[in-house]
Amino acid sequence: MTKSAAFGVLHLGIAFSVSCALTGDLAIAGAVTVAEPVANTVAHYFFDRWWEGRSRPLPAGAAP
Repeated sequence: MTKSAAFGVLHLGIAFSVSCALTGDLAIAGAVTVAEPVANTVAHYFFDRWWEGRSRPLPAGAAP
């Protein structure tokens, strides 16, 4: 868990640095740093649901 938390902090630092370098604006960089992980978390939830649905066997006689 410590390694995951440390990587999360590193990821946020990199996201902030890249966003700041690209925009030159601390406020925008901060917003991107917060918005990107939130968007990825939501996307990951729906991706997992889709992925799990793909791996379920189809009922007998059902078309793929």
